[in-house]
Amino acid sequence: MSSSSIEFNNNNELVAILGINDCHLRLIESAANVIIKVKEKHLEVEGEGKTVKTITDILTALLNNYRLGQTITYDELKYAIENSGLTGATGKDVVVFDKVLLTTHRGKPIKPKSKTQLEYFKALEEDDLVFAIGPAGTGKTYLAVAMAIAAYNEKLVQRIVLTRPAVEAGERLGFLPGDLQEKINPYLRPLYDALYDMMEVDKVDRLLEKNIIEIAPLAFMRGRTINDAFIIMDEAQNTTPEQMKMFVTRIGMGSRVVITGDITQIDLPLGQRSGLIDIMNVLDGVDGIDFIKFDESDVVRHPLVQKIVRAYNQKRDNLTNDKAQKPGEEI
Repeated sequence: MSSSSIEFNNNNELVAILGINDCHLRLIESAANVIIKVKEKHLEVEGEGKTVKTITDILTALLNNYRLGQTITYDELKYAIENSGLTGATGKDVVVFDKVLLTTHRGKPIKPKSKTQLEYFKALEEDDLVFAIGPAGTGKTYLAVAMAIAAYNEKLVQRIVLTRPAVEAGERLGFLPGDLQEKINPYLRPLYDALYDMMEVDKVDRLLEKNIIEIAPLAFMRGRTINDAFIIMDEAQNTTPEQMKMFVTRIGMGSRVVITGDITQIDLPLGQRSGLIDIMNVLDGVDGIDFIKFDESDVVRHPLVQKIVRAYNQKRDNLTNDKAQKPGEEI
């Protein structure tokens, strides 16, 4: 049994670390198997040596962020513990990140919560073309939209262009009510949701009206050259190789492009190769292009999403192994 101490300057810092009704304290003690004792102006963390050091590092980093004006949230603490490997999840040796990319109109800081997300941030800052590939809930699109807004606010780009392929996941566009735009809008809804979460509704609507922010299906990109823009293509696994080539050749001077997708959720017709898988092979090793690959340990949605993704991956691996043993069977 070992122990470590964390000093506080005032009660506000103590309350921020412990959380509302001590919810942070309960999370730490249950997830990391340590005991936390509150004394006058410090906390004592008791438990196994390596665990005590990791929890102390996490709490110290969070406290330093708080002193810089950042809020300590339950989710941030949970992700830090999970990514440290203390909970049995796939640890990425992550503690807490203090880099804030954007503060939303509600005062919520947007910053990386895992080592892969930090790599993603750095790639978005350094490279003109970035691919973010991984399962649902890893923040691929959300962080890209945040980076786009930050780039626009800093006048690094003049426009933001968001696009998705309008591919049906079992439905048919023709049976939806309304004109073409009304049929397509549901496919673009996640992009609108990300914008409205980060910016005031009136501001988003003004920028959309002025075409400073453009949201359109992938088909509308053909024949264009887009300059001085931050361009995001979401759900790229549902492009064909021809569509993908068309899109990446739209890049104009002063533009930056992010392409996101999940190659385990392809909705293309059976036998149609995904443009995202194709371009991963075509552009591998090309200078100035970065591929960031997320896995289930990077999921930042409800904890069940991480478990669901892991279960599906396990099922897929089992089926692949069975097929390898019985070449005549199909998955």
